[in-house]
Amino acid sequence: MNRTQEVLKDVVIKFAGDSGDGMQLTGTQFTTNTALLGADLSTFPDFPAEIRAPQGTIPGVSGFQLRFSSDHIYTPGDECDVLVAMNAAALKANLKGLKKGGRIIANTDGFDSKNLRLANYPDGVNPIENNSLEGYELIKIDVTKLTREALKEFTLGTKEKDRAKNMFILGFLYWMYNRDMENTISFLTEKFGKKQDILDSNIKALKAGYNYGDTTETFTTTYKVEKARIEPGTYRSIMGNQSLALGLIAASTKSGLPMFLGTYPITPASDILHELSRHKNFGIRTFQAEDEIAAITAAIGASYGGALGVTTTSGPGMALKAEAMGLAVMLEIPLVIINVQRGGPSTGLPTKTEQSDLLQAYYGRNGECPMPVIAASSPADCFDAVYEAVKISVQHMTPVIFLSDGYIANGAEPWRFPTEETLAPIHVKFKTELWDHEDKFQPYLRDENLVRPWAVPGTPGLEHRIGGIEKQNITGNISYDPENHQTMVKIRQEKVDKIAEHIPDQKIDSGADKGKVLVIGWGSTYGAIKSAVAELQAQGKSVSHAHLRHIRPFPKNLGEIIRNFEHVVIPEINNGQLIKIIRDQYLVDAKGYHKIMGVPITKHELVEELDKYFVVEQVV
Repeated sequence: MNRTQEVLKDVVIKFAGDSGDGMQLTGTQFTTNTALLGADLSTFPDFPAEIRAPQGTIPGVSGFQLRFSSDHIYTPGDECDVLVAMNAAALKANLKGLKKGGRIIANTDGFDSKNLRLANYPDGVNPIENNSLEGYELIKIDVTKLTREALKEFTLGTKEKDRAKNMFILGFLYWMYNRDMENTISFLTEKFGKKQDILDSNIKALKAGYNYGDTTETFTTTYKVEKARIEPGTYRSIMGNQSLALGLIAASTKSGLPMFLGTYPITPASDILHELSRHKNFGIRTFQAEDEIAAITAAIGASYGGALGVTTTSGPGMALKAEAMGLAVMLEIPLVIINVQRGGPSTGLPTKTEQSDLLQAYYGRNGECPMPVIAASSPADCFDAVYEAVKISVQHMTPVIFLSDGYIANGAEPWRFPTEETLAPIHVKFKTELWDHEDKFQPYLRDENLVRPWAVPGTPGLEHRIGGIEKQNITGNISYDPENHQTMVKIRQEKVDKIAEHIPDQKIDSGADKGKVLVIGWGSTYGAIKSAVAELQAQGKSVSHAHLRHIRPFPKNLGEIIRNFEHVVIPEINNGQLIKIIRDQYLVDAKGYHKIMGVPITKHELVEELDKYFVVEQVV
């Protein structure tokens, strides 16, 4: 049989099935394999919110979207080229995201009468049998039957054999996209090395899927995506939470401060704890507290004792930590508070992404309680952004809020390993003795940046009182004096404002310095904005993109940039939060584009929105 190979520039695959079908593992392995080939990639895992939704139902569908390309890419793609549907619910939940003419690989066993009923298809309707998918290329494979057949000599039960279905599909896709299986075999060996039957059955299913593609005459074409042309260096595929954890480790090492993580598990931030707990060789201490309040107060105690205190959470946990954040502001000590945002309010959408905690980060504490706010824009950017958050926190003696979200936390992209020489120094100054002009220690005596000294408890002669009640200026004694309170409120605000003198000026990410439309973004909207703006620029339209890492304080030249454009548009995955702050500070009539569906903004919808600003008004 003659085989042909087609070279593709860009591919988007969506793996979808029941939450027990192993789609996340399948997607992750295909991602790792892609990274080893050197293609650029971006992923978007989509988890069900329920811990265990009823099997076969739409709420129980788990998905993993992967885009890989020989060009630079910035999003996991608006639509899929290939949809792997392990059951009827997976097809129903994801068909709208498949391109017309796209390929559906359907596990026919997942379309029996029971699965069709659970997916709420009408009686007698089977989408893979009734020609309703004529606009697509449908590949029907009885994955369950073929997996069981491949494993017939194993003594495993039927349920254990069926768990290898995802490996069969993965093997088939490895064949389809001209891939080597060795990295996945190595992964399986490491994971199941002590369970020989499980290891052997998974490897056998993987090879069976590959051989099925190779020996079935139905499939005459394989596909290949070339390496991306990226800057030379050593790369790995990295997820946002992993990148964030490594950034914290790097900052701890560079500053010489032992790191203490006080945390309480919450989706989607828990993986930061899991990752950091694996790196105790770097002096990392992780503490899983009984609740959110204990977690942050333990981290505050660690900072007071001279360590790098960090706490991680998501939206509801931020609400619980609010009073303790105020304590850290009052004490004026370093602390990094990481909020991996998810849909709210309350428990909200635990596994879905949102950018709806910005105003909470900005204002969500009692009293006048200013704190710097920094946001990462992508999984790889988490490393640099959290490193900078630590630097600001330590050098300016202030708690800092770091914002990520579920899209960034669980997404993956190539990350180039930094070298120690490329990391900015983090200067730590502990006060160890009284200065010449001091008769006694004055804990709130400040330097030119209004930064107070960091004195580790137990240092002779530097004993001082701490607590959450207002401090007297300079002495740190308790004070109820009204004039002193106003003075301290103003000083704390000015100290945060002065950080703008020590952060980089805002840069235009793409486009001219002046023009018709400026798109301002923050956080995970980066990829969609960059892609949409690039498409409009290719059409000759005057549009530029600025993406904010520093949200409080803003870079000092941001206002000047804004005034150079006729229109300012701010896309956000919320109901309009950064736009309120921009309007307030710069008195500009910024326009918003808001999406609150638990999923990212797509390039296509943003292109349509921005195009409205270039419509020529017709003169009647």
